[in-house]
Amino acid sequence: MKKISADAAKYSDTVRLPFRLGAGFPDAVPVIRSDRKTVSLELKRDGTILIRAPRRMSETKIREFLSKREDWLRAHLAKQQLIGAEGSDRLTEEEINALFRDAVVDLPARVRRFAPLVGVSYGRITIRNQRTRWGSCSAAGNLNFNCLLILAPEEARDYVVIHELCHRIEMNHSARFWAEVARVCPGYRKQRKWFREHGPALTKRMFG
Repeated sequence: MKKISADAAKYSDTVRLPFRLGAGFPDAVPVIRSDRKTVSLELKRDGTILIRAPRRMSETKIREFLSKREDWLRAHLAKQQLIGAEGSDRLTEEEINALFRDAVVDLPARVRRFAPLVGVSYGRITIRNQRTRWGSCSAAGNLNFNCLLILAPEEARDYVVIHELCHRIEMNHSARFWAEVARVCPGYRKQRKWFREHGPALTKRMFG
């Protein structure tokens, strides 16, 4: 695990964690501020923890967000050691079950967070084990998500959730649809590229 002193120089801001992760983990994490509307927590494959936040969000608000995400962060740090998203080994039944357990908590929480920003309602949320789709939205507003999304970065997961919620406005991939996606997720092209480059490796770990 890299110390914060080695990473902080890359970023203009840091926030002290409202909890201790233990020996070998930083006491504070870098913050990347931008014109985004929401705050997110990112755990990179090398163990680096990053916060992405709106420019004017206070440290107090960021620490409140981190307090709510403590259980998620601890679980994913442990899972990172167990699984490793870039690994080549086939996922075991135990690891797949762990993905489902995380997905049924993580993905619905993202839906609840982004649905008001998109401006839509939704129906049932189902977590599946799928070979070809990361998510889908039915005409009735029911949402399906691939449990493998838990192995993707936070912002990639956000993109898939926003993408499917935008289908509540446009049930197609027209210019109007992509304009809705861009309104809430301006960097969606970067996330689509991530899935093109890394998605096949994740799918291979599930299906071989």
